[in-house]
Amino acid sequence: MLLKDYSKEQIRNLVEIIKDCVREDRYTISLEENKAENIQFIEEYNINEKKRISILCDIDYKDFCYGLQNVKNGVEQNDLYVFCLQKELYNVEDKREIVDIYLKFNVICNEVNSSRVLVSLHKRNKPITYLFR
Repeated sequence: MLLKDYSKEQIRNLVEIIKDCVREDRYTISLEENKAENIQFIEEYNINEKKRISILCDIDYKDFCYGLQNVKNGVEQNDLYVFCLQKELYNVEDKREIVDIYLKFNVICNEVNSSRVLVSLHKRNKPITYLFR
């Protein structure tokens, strides 16, 4: 289910939490078997750690599209947050491309009031709309 009932302030705060997690190395890119798009994207554009950090720290509240209800058992209370960021990247053939990057974040808070972010990132593969544009 798509969730769009967010204020600019809520998403600005979310973006700061995400960026803090990235800067403090409290994030993980989903690379399991069912995340083949993430792996393919990382390989196709040679997304090393430095580029990952750059992409993740470049998000802005205006890049926010919508939230999703998490359907995984045990974490249903965590909404997923979808952003789409346009970025200039070089593919494996060293050709420059402007790429729409689909980013989905699961912000996980633990009992010590610290957050961790699980990230899915790949080339946009479906139409999106931005909430604040």
